[in-house]
Amino acid sequence: MTKKTVGGTIVAIIPAYNEQTRIAAVIAQAAKYVDRVAVVDDGSSDGTGETAREAGALVVRHVENCGAGAATMTGIEAARLLGADVVVTLDADEQHDPSDIPSLLAPILAGTADIAFANRFGRRNRIPLIRRLANAAGNLVTFFATGKYVEDSQCGFKAFGPRVVQEIQLRMNGFEFCTEIVRECAVHGWRVAEIPAKVMYSEYTLAKGQSFGSGVKTALKILLRSFLR
Repeated sequence: MTKKTVGGTIVAIIPAYNEQTRIAAVIAQAAKYVDRVAVVDDGSSDGTGETAREAGALVVRHVENCGAGAATMTGIEAARLLGADVVVTLDADEQHDPSDIPSLLAPILAGTADIAFANRFGRRNRIPLIRRLANAAGNLVTFFATGKYVEDSQCGFKAFGPRVVQEIQLRMNGFEFCTEIVRECAVHGWRVAEIPAKVMYSEYTLAKGQSFGSGVKTALKILLRSFLR
């Protein structure tokens, strides 16, 4: 697959916090499938930003750590300035396989979906039980808060089509932004596709992700926000 099977600029956004040892590899792999790569250095205390810039990415830096949601929205705003028609978001810790980007982009470029969610549970991935349980809980909370069910609502690997790139406006700074995106789908009536994708867990990626405790806090924030709306 070429970078652009349909007209338009495709930008990959990689929110990153202290990922100096991994960010260059993620950039190199993602760059094979998109036109530009933008890294949001979310207040890292290591050389993440410098390493990403040396690897060829556009780097936008938060002075302090603001959270995954804030970094993602900053990346979307940067992509708009770059003239992006399509945006792909993926994690900086090598948990996602950039070779899945073409599959994620396919329904967007074909015009059959406005947003595509990677589904780690749609393939035979080795996913720890605690992560399966946490994701199931996240899906239920998301459903109760939004009225829309997505099988892997908490995955950061997504593709946004032109309509979503223009309309999305995230306000939640932390991991709860994944549920906010599902809410946006329901509010705007975006067409959704769910694409099976690989996931690569290691001690490193498991340590970087949400703990059970932080997951509970995220769920409470989501529910509180849903009642306050």
